Amino acid sequence: MLEMPREFFIGSVYLPPLLIVSMLGILTASATAWLLNRYRLSRFFFYPPLAYVAIAIIYIGFFGTFVIRV
Repeated sequence: MLEMPREFFIGSVYLPPLLIVSMLGILTASATAWLLNRYRLSRFFFYPPLAYVAIAIIYIGFFGTFVIRV
């Protein structure tokens, strides 16, 4: 049976799991974009900001499915 997503709490502030997954996905996408820029691989993309958004969505989907079940 699938486990229900539960909230995370820091101190007395409750955070929904989708917020945690989104922050984790955006931070990972930022690190990936930094690496792509560092090694000049982002020049192969037609519009790099759109590639950043796509990478962030892929990471959010991955983390939401496998790491923190949303």
